Amino acid sequence: MSNYNDTSFWFNTMDHKPTVRPSLPGNIDADVAIIGAGYTGLWTAYYLKEQDPALNVVVLEADIAGYGASGRNGGWVAGYIAGLDKYVAPLPMEKRRECCRILFENVDNIGSRLEAEGIDAHFHKGGVLYAAARYPEQEAMQRKMLAQLYEAGHTEEDCRWLNARELAEKVRLRNGLGAVYKSHCATVNPARMARGLAAAVEKKGVRIYEKTRVTSFRSGEVTTEHGVVRAPVVVPALEGYSSSVGGFGRYIIPVQSLIVATEPLSESLWKEIGLEGREAFCDGSRMVSYGQKSADGRMIFGARGGYVYGGKPRSHFSLANDEFRVREELMYDLFPMLRGVKITHGWGGSLGMPRNFAPHAIFDLEAGIATAGGYGGQGVGPSHLFGRTLADMILGRETELTRMPWVFNNASHHQALRKWEPEPFRWLTSKTIVKAFTWEENLYLKIKGSAFSKSVANNVSNALSRLMR
Repeated sequence: MSNYNDTSFWFNTMDHKPTVRPSLPGNIDADVAIIGAGYTGLWTAYYLKEQDPALNVVVLEADIAGYGASGRNGGWVAGYIAGLDKYVAPLPMEKRRECCRILFENVDNIGSRLEAEGIDAHFHKGGVLYAAARYPEQEAMQRKMLAQLYEAGHTEEDCRWLNARELAEKVRLRNGLGAVYKSHCATVNPARMARGLAAAVEKKGVRIYEKTRVTSFRSGEVTTEHGVVRAPVVVPALEGYSSSVGGFGRYIIPVQSLIVATEPLSESLWKEIGLEGREAFCDGSRMVSYGQKSADGRMIFGARGGYVYGGKPRSHFSLANDEFRVREELMYDLFPMLRGVKITHGWGGSLGMPRNFAPHAIFDLEAGIATAGGYGGQGVGPSHLFGRTLADMILGRETELTRMPWVFNNASHHQALRKWEPEPFRWLTSKTIVKAFTWEENLYLKIKGSAFSKSVANNVSNALSRLMR
């Protein structure tokens, strides 16, 4: 791509047009070879060099640093991971709260690191609102989520219920009924964070080779289109591009998420909307919406996209495509006052979805292969934590991070992860789920809709959700 500013709105905000780093010059040796210059790969490199400055660390990137989901996402730095409830279920409450503490502290740790490295990623810790809005059924959904958070180890200091009046004091959504408010969440400009982190990693002595596509890897060796890197430790950090190399495609599949950005909104319009604290927000729809107020006063709004047959990642999107109209209409339904406002940007990206819907940090000591990912669209914050964790594991350090339940020491990804079903079952199931969720959503939006029809749609959607667990 000649103009990386078109990658996402976030890339457009960069102080300088991204320049491409040199490709791998030929065969080289290293101590650690990392595949992928997204958040996971870069944070792993960062903490490896911080703990052992003499270590020879190389990062290999098929395009440029931050080109994948790391430079395209919704910019939530959440103190949470998908699948937390499953990981902590066997643990006593004391241990559950310890896991939650690690996740909460991770948000502040990211802010501290960005400040220390002089990375202006517009980090702002305003918390997050999981709102019940648009239709009454969302209130029960969000209250259930709050109960699950408490069961997983959160306390009332970490998250609490806001009634309709309290929600309206923070943001004015159509038919806002209440919300779960969590304080442990920040927002960032993800492209500025990724590009700034890459520069910080280079200052520590890490070599980043861009436009260097990896064609295969095995224990001790990574083969690229420009040469071979020999290293006793290999770190595939591919996430949504896991299917592109190394046989990870049956374990992590790419799912698309799409985002739109408005023009900068007037002060009067923001007074009507709220978000004075620049909270991240979403509603309880199964469409998986998310949004934030950008540093320059735009509404950034996204929702989960689709799945391409065969598990192929997507990198190119056009605002003219009808798939963006779905996101726009969902945004207008939440914020009717935005109708008529110009949409200036539309983009998307491929996130990594594991079969067990929970992230992982794995180190196969015998093979010398370490990996982390499977964030399921919530990777901005956890990728920092999991990069720190991989660094500890690779260096043989036993820390509180390596004792977390999502860590798999001395195991291969074959042992630690579940395989996705083969095609065409994956694609057919994906299409069925999207249709069921859309059917349920449309019924809920009908004021005079049949209670029986809504109940059937809800039961079908719940059954499909359980099927995928």
